Amino acid sequence: MPRSVNHVASRERRKKVLRLTRGYIGARKNVWTVAKNTWEKGLTYAFRDRRNNKRNFRALWIVRINAAARLEGLSYSKLMGLLHANGIDINRKVLADLGMNHPEAFKAIVDKVKK
Repeated sequence: MPRSVNHVASRERRKKVLRLTRGYIGARKNVWTVAKNTWEKGLTYAFRDRRNNKRNFRALWIVRINAAARLEGLSYSKLMGLLHANGIDINRKVLADLGMNHPEAFKAIVDKVKK
């Protein structure tokens, strides 16, 4: 009895990976084993960088809040301490946006917590 193989499924699986590696340089785009390894490594980089992206944006928001707060005569840490002490729960993303795009609203928040 001949060996049973599902050639259609395995070929389709390989074609899928080779389609995903289109645009890569050298053997990474058309040699199955190299392309598969590159594609898998790309998935691990994507997983890692989705988490790094969150860290980077938080750091950016903190820098922007600090810059806006210093224009009002406060440091970032003092501003955040005052916000928490007064029970104002505005996240860093919104604060950074207010500081950049709506400085009058940011100033109103700072004036409220300074009192």
